[in-house]
Amino acid sequence: MDPFEKFPTLKNPPKPDYEGLLANLRRQGTPKRMYHMELFHDGEIVDAICERYDICRDVDRANVESMWARDIAIRRFLGFDYLSVGLVGAEWQLNHLLTDDTAEGAMARAGGRSYMEEHAGPITSWEEFEKYPFPDPSRPECLHALEWFSKNLPDDMCIVAHTGHFCELLCWLMGYETLCFALYEQHDLVEALAAKILEFHQAEIKQLLQFPRVRALWGSDDMGYRNGLMISPADMREWVLRGHATLAKAAHEAGRLYFLHSCGKLSDITEDLIHDVKIDAKHSFEDTIEDCRDAKRTWGQHMAMIGGIDVDFLCRASEEAIRARVRDTLDQCMPGGGYALGSGNTVANYIPVDHYLAMVDEGRKWRG
Repeated sequence: MDPFEKFPTLKNPPKPDYEGLLANLRRQGTPKRMYHMELFHDGEIVDAICERYDICRDVDRANVESMWARDIAIRRFLGFDYLSVGLVGAEWQLNHLLTDDTAEGAMARAGGRSYMEEHAGPITSWEEFEKYPFPDPSRPECLHALEWFSKNLPDDMCIVAHTGHFCELLCWLMGYETLCFALYEQHDLVEALAAKILEFHQAEIKQLLQFPRVRALWGSDDMGYRNGLMISPADMREWVLRGHATLAKAAHEAGRLYFLHSCGKLSDITEDLIHDVKIDAKHSFEDTIEDCRDAKRTWGQHMAMIGGIDVDFLCRASEEAIRARVRDTLDQCMPGGGYALGSGNTVANYIPVDHYLAMVDEGRKWRG
């Protein structure tokens, strides 16, 4: 069977146009075509698509630059106008838990699925704070990926760099349970840790912004759950939003955009994100919290929306229903610009590959 028979538009990907993507996200008028964005794809999804459509089939997985070249090839095949790149070798040491991966068949990870330890992270006391090996993002070797992609990425694509994990790192480094107690019992420790996180991201963004091909920064920072914020609005403003505002200001002063990915119900701080942090686009939408189409009507005059095709819906709905929702979402969200199609969160390995490709295929058919 011809692999393109079911999804014919995949045979002719749109020519990347990162300037058009950025103009769309700046809400500078209705674009002529759909733009597609994702925070990331799980590796199993990428492998399955590469196998089906014979994309870099014989890639040398032991050679990092060969894998980076494959990243460019698969992103262009899927219709992306950018590539996500960040620093390398500046990772934080965190506590993880492993459990079985429940994705079906070959998509399941043999090593299991990793979760953050919510009870106690590596820093629960001043003694652990003093001993913790805080990463240094200013080391020259952290720039290897950015240097390679700056030289090898085609001119019609740009780099979107990921950064900004303020709430997440507070939760991960202390453990969410420990953080909740520490906000009352060890306020000075939270303050010191938040300062270290901000110091890291300020050094990181200084590295990122020296590369002209980095045209936007994408803060990725889950701040809530289905019913509310992880911590109080006041604490969120003090320890988290202040950091994002610092990064957004640096991005804007350098002529770059600042996006925010955050899961959870953020209604208590949406006005802060718009008027104080000044984000250019919001990502992560879950139907049980806020439909992206509703968000576009409510907030679309202030910021762009990215994604919005709910992950649970992508998993469970029929391909016909997915196509219908994509058409309706584009019809409602594209006028005036300020919308890029994608999943509500990420292309996780438990989303059926054909469901994801149906979303992409239908999106490419949109012409306004």
